[in-house]
Amino acid sequence: MTTKSFLRNITIKSKKEADKFLQALENAENKQAKIVKFDKRVEEIKNSEKIKEMFSKNK
Repeated sequence: MTTKSFLRNITIKSKKEADKFLQALENAENKQAKIVKFDKRVEEIKNSEKIKEMFSKNK
């Protein structure tokens, strides 16, 4: 989950919306996180020149 979606302000205007929101929270609470398996090599790149090189057309 991204931080922006997690920190979004919501406005609940009716009891029906409040019930739906609570049901969604309870449903999310009962779900287990999925295990992520990388099938490709993963490398963190912080150098801006390497990032430019990676996305350039002339490699």
